[in-house]
Amino acid sequence: MSVAPSPTRLLWRRFLRHRLAEVSLVFIVLLLILSLAAPWIAQLRGIDPSMTDLHHRLEAPSAHYWLGTDDLGRDLFQRLLDGGRVSLLVGIAGAVLSAILGALIGVVSGYLGGRLDSVLMRLTDGVIALPLLPLLIVLAAIDPRKLGISLDTAQSETFALYRIVFIVALTGWTTVARLVRAETLSLKERDFARAARALGARPVRIMLRHILPNAMGSLVVATSMSIGGLILLESTLSFLGLGTQPPAASWGNMLTGAQELLQEAPSLAVWPGLLIFLTVIAFNFLGDGLQDALDPRSERR
Repeated sequence: MSVAPSPTRLLWRRFLRHRLAEVSLVFIVLLLILSLAAPWIAQLRGIDPSMTDLHHRLEAPSAHYWLGTDDLGRDLFQRLLDGGRVSLLVGIAGAVLSAILGALIGVVSGYLGGRLDSVLMRLTDGVIALPLLPLLIVLAAIDPRKLGISLDTAQSETFALYRIVFIVALTGWTTVARLVRAETLSLKERDFARAARALGARPVRIMLRHILPNAMGSLVVATSMSIGGLILLESTLSFLGLGTQPPAASWGNMLTGAQELLQEAPSLAVWPGLLIFLTVIAFNFLGDGLQDALDPRSERR
């Protein structure tokens, strides 16, 4: 007598059928490991990625400088890893924060309904209607000192990073909110939700313990697919000089520094641009694979 496979094994089996998602997962994990281990890799190689050395500017790839150096003599490989840490952190943290905010707005709007639903959905429609890039530019250009933040804090790399995460999250929650609202409208009429109401469960408990867990599949897919878009937004802001500021590295500001050297050293623009492209595509394929894995109908297909 055969034993039925566990739900986790079924999910993993459906995910592995999506070959591009499988390759994308390996690429993302490898990129995360290398980016997080960048300080140790630099220490093992005996390289300081932030130290300028004009005697070795624009050098070709070699045994010491694996991908060559930039216009200030800094090791390009290590700068790419440091930039990957910033870009991935902004994308993942921004997507998670957007998912939390959008899920809360969506479940409250869908479950409580009425005038609150109308107000929250009109707010969502208003944010969607705003031109995204000009809005991000305006938010990024706000001087933190006018909000009561000290000069030292405003100029720190940590604050700049958290600021970018907050800015991209402010505009990325709308898709999740509409998706979770649609799921909530369906789930709140199911038998388990009616039974919870009949037993006297409070609305907050029903939303957090019964509605959101059952909408988690769609939420995970939407979050994973939004990471690529947020990485692209961060790269755009950094390219325009409103994101991560030098000497801290991100793929966007590396492109900014390379735009005047395209004829002399095209690799300075090719490598960060290629990593942005591959990372965004990988997260999109990963989202497709998760969507197939979390959909039971894919097993029959």
